[in-house]
Amino acid sequence: MKSKIPKVAHKILDKPMINWVIDVAKEITDEIGIVLGNGKDLVKELLAENVKIFEQKERLGTGHAVLCAEQFLDDNDILILYGDVPFISYHTLNTLVEKHLKDDNSSTILSVRLEDPTGYGRIIKNEDKFVKIVEEKDANPSEKQIKEVYTGIAVYKGEQLKKALHHITPQNAQGEYYLTDVFEHMEKVGVVDLENEIEVMGINDRIQLAEAEKKIRKEILKKHMLNGVTIQDPDSTYISADVSIGPDTIIYPQTFIYGKTTIGEDCEIGPLTRIKDCIIEDKVRIIRSECELSRIQKNVSIGPFSRLREGTELQENVKIGNFVETKKTKISCNSKAQHLTYLGDTYVGKDVNVGAGTITCNYDGKKKNKTFIDDGAFIGSNTSLVAPVNVGKNSLIGAGSVITKDVPDNALALARSHQINKENWVLKRNSENVEKGV
Repeated sequence: MKSKIPKVAHKILDKPMINWVIDVAKEITDEIGIVLGNGKDLVKELLAENVKIFEQKERLGTGHAVLCAEQFLDDNDILILYGDVPFISYHTLNTLVEKHLKDDNSSTILSVRLEDPTGYGRIIKNEDKFVKIVEEKDANPSEKQIKEVYTGIAVYKGEQLKKALHHITPQNAQGEYYLTDVFEHMEKVGVVDLENEIEVMGINDRIQLAEAEKKIRKEILKKHMLNGVTIQDPDSTYISADVSIGPDTIIYPQTFIYGKTTIGEDCEIGPLTRIKDCIIEDKVRIIRSECELSRIQKNVSIGPFSRLREGTELQENVKIGNFVETKKTKISCNSKAQHLTYLGDTYVGKDVNVGAGTITCNYDGKKKNKTFIDDGAFIGSNTSLVAPVNVGKNSLIGAGSVITKDVPDNALALARSHQINKENWVLKRNSENVEKGV
């Protein structure tokens, strides 16, 4: 990858490659182990606490990598996946495991037929029965013509795998311990053919990374469109695999939806919008805005040019307008902040109007403080609310005020200096300037 970042930490649709693999593995089993080499500390930060970590201190091949996790191997069946093969599906793995158990195989491998099998180990068969796997560098010209290849993915009987690992040797072109050599020490090996080669795309450089993302993105968008989502321009729309979108929602061009985002029905998202890890209910409209780690209820309107940061919650019928930013803020039903506003560490009650240019001054240089705005309050334009402060129910704050004390219910609060008008001041100034020759 020519990078200080480990290959499996590079992202596809904003999700690290390794997490694609781990997430599908979790659908198969609760017990997951991972073998790490270079950059292990960076990868560890991406892993859940219940993933067991083993270290391969020397790069001596795939067989050696599995042997580094020998204490993880027991008498149970072992499924081995690869961190740089991120698109394998639960359906395929489940089929592989079921075949393995049904046929009582020592090992069952996943194969695929490629028009260009260069770089892959070839599966050698005799009358459709598995014989062995020959790596590319060790294959003769005849074997290189074989199009059925080993994907690297297989399930094993744990006890037989452990024994086989101690019998393999590095007697090959690369001087490594090949995991593929263990099959010669297995009693019975089965093969499951895979139809969709996208599932076993390996990624070894940034060109392949871009190609892989393009292909899986196309598959994801197709799934959503077949489920009733309108995507106006698939070429400029990016949606990650964990996103859920309800029918009759429209996704406009230049929209990016990532993480574990859920979007309801009849929404309009975009254009020029980025959403990550949000819960969005029905009939929400978001235009030219960014939303992250936020919850948005029904009939909410957001944008253009809004930014919802982590901890934002918008209840039904809220309106958030242009150049409004929120963080750790709850805005209750039917309230609105339409223009040029920052609301941080704030509770906003029902039916509140937040005027243009309003700011909650939540940080005093040492800690964050909270602002509470009760139901029915009206916040005049260009108001600064210096937290901690409470604004009472149905109160009104005059435009241009700096509020540093609590405002009672039903009160009018004004906090600004008196206006002074000096009549004819401009005329006098101009006359003096003429006399000075200015």
